[in-house]
Amino acid sequence: MSDLRAQPSPHHPVPSRFCRAVHAGEFLVTAEVMPPKGGNVSHMVDMAMRLQGRVHAMNVTDGSRAVLRMSSLAASAVLVQRGLEPVYQIACRDRNVIALQADLMGAQALGIRNVLALTGDPVKAGDHPTAKSVFDLESVRLLKLIGKLNQGFDLNDKSMNDGATELFVGAAVDPQCPSWSGLQRRFERKLAAGAQFFQSQLISDFDRLEKFMNQIAVGCNRPILAGIFLLKSAKNAQFINRNVPGVQIPQHIIDRLAQATNPLDEGITIAAEQVKTAQQLCQGVHMMAVRREDLIPEILDRAGIKPIQP
Repeated sequence: MSDLRAQPSPHHPVPSRFCRAVHAGEFLVTAEVMPPKGGNVSHMVDMAMRLQGRVHAMNVTDGSRAVLRMSSLAASAVLVQRGLEPVYQIACRDRNVIALQADLMGAQALGIRNVLALTGDPVKAGDHPTAKSVFDLESVRLLKLIGKLNQGFDLNDKSMNDGATELFVGAAVDPQCPSWSGLQRRFERKLAAGAQFFQSQLISDFDRLEKFMNQIAVGCNRPILAGIFLLKSAKNAQFINRNVPGVQIPQHIIDRLAQATNPLDEGITIAAEQVKTAQQLCQGVHMMAVRREDLIPEILDRAGIKPIQP
């Protein structure tokens, strides 16, 4: 994977741990951490600290589902202050190109190195449906913009006199997209725009993931991390089926949760089984356990994923 190797500068000679793990070909584990709705970061930090030594990096969401939360930039900086490694998610929905560039330069200054470039969920899906969307860019053009910043130029190709950024940038992918040609086209555009890793949406159809890996992602030389979601109950699974586009939790999974004496424990077992399946198909997993991130180490233990060596 020599074409992926970071080009460190004399000022920042060491790439992120996540970046080094990608280049080393390790089986990658990331986990999603939700910023607080308010100024108290104690719960987020507590959940994140419990993931230390079990994940390569922690994704900090940016207004996921267009629901108000603390700035992902600020929350990522809080994790850096605690010695943790974030993947700073940045979406195009709420910022024009000036703000996007300003925040990315700010991330560099704050010691944040991993970035996930997103278009952003539509405002109408969230808790401020009358807010104005921006969408100066979408994820592919945001990837290209980050590439320019890494080369020392802004969107207008003007030199950045105070130093280029050194951001390790990835993108989202949805192997369960109903349009196969659309999925392939968008994936290839993101590759060409400079995505160095891909994290998937929640995977419920692993046959579809296998087809994606064998027909679209094959030979791309970029790691794909399968999205694994902790289902806490049958009701939780049914809620996802109703409210998350493109995801359909199979009925047999819902039945397992409904019939279990301890649905949460059954959900942990199901997630561990899915991690094992993903190990056979792709290069990593992206763990999602909304407000129960503390259970991710147990899922990884049941799946036989060992702690990460320092």
